Amino acid sequence: MIQAIAAGVIWCLVVCLLPGSRYRTDHSILVAAVMMAAVQTLNVKSVYATGDGFFGGRNLLDLGTTILMVIGIRFLSRAIIRAADPGESLRKRHTGDLIALGSVIVALIVSFSFIDAPNTSTAFMVDYGGQLAAAIYSAIQFLYIGVVVTVTGVICFRFRRDMSKKYFRIALAVIGVGCFVGLLDVVTVLGMDVLHLQGRLQSMQLLSRVYDVAQVAAITLLCAGLAIPPVARRWERRAASGSIELLLKQMTAIWDRATAGTPEYRLEIGQVPADPQDADNRRLHRMMVEVQDAMLRDPDLDKLLTDQDVEVMDRVEEHLSAPVIPHDRALAKTQRQEGNTG
Repeated sequence: MIQAIAAGVIWCLVVCLLPGSRYRTDHSILVAAVMMAAVQTLNVKSVYATGDGFFGGRNLLDLGTTILMVIGIRFLSRAIIRAADPGESLRKRHTGDLIALGSVIVALIVSFSFIDAPNTSTAFMVDYGGQLAAAIYSAIQFLYIGVVVTVTGVICFRFRRDMSKKYFRIALAVIGVGCFVGLLDVVTVLGMDVLHLQGRLQSMQLLSRVYDVAQVAAITLLCAGLAIPPVARRWERRAASGSIELLLKQMTAIWDRATAGTPEYRLEIGQVPADPQDADNRRLHRMMVEVQDAMLRDPDLDKLLTDQDVEVMDRVEEHLSAPVIPHDRALAKTQRQEGNTG
């Protein structure tokens, strides 16, 4: 049940990320989310039992999903850190991160090879966690995850105040809290591993309840934090689109009156870029320039402008003078690569 809930939450995140994916060149978060959603889906009991059968019923699927999980966590952490602090020295640490990840994968494979797990188990650590090799296998995975989420959480809280937009600050705070709840999850798992080795199964079962709650809470917080920016940006774009449409309608009326006598200077639709992301702004800019040029050629046109027209033109100028570059240093690097806010 826990795996099914976790998988559902992560697939919801994937759905939130998909609409803007066609505008992005960096798909790290989406890829990591899909990987972790797949891992949780494969760990659903019925799916796991069927899937492991294709690998000989020796729990090799558990090893595969564990490796996918640590890779997904690493991808996700790197994407979050890059968004939170584009100026940090990720490139310098990139090689070291890959070496650490590779070492963890090798250690997982080696430790798994010493586990005596002859039959498919939908509760792998419950059935085989009493073996030292299984405890080491679990510890390697969760110690790595613990280090990654701790570093990610610290960076989220460290740089969240640098965000100019409130929803980015909220998103990083939620992700940071999710990371530290994830750390509690890691500590709980390590405690369960020790108790299992000691044969204290009743205590282990009590601690497993904390693990279940912490796991769902951590995944939910992380997914919520990651979903906030794309959802908020879509609402922001819709609001901006409505404003631009109104400005276009109002500005077109002014432009019609001001350039009626000089059709040779009028805007030609074919000259406006067809890119839907900036076509409206280019159109507004062109109309504003043509109205101003018309007024320079014929000062009497100034009499045609009402106070409301002047107000509209002021709003258009204010809109066009707004920064095109991202407001948040957290997205500056990413959006230079992506060219969007999706």
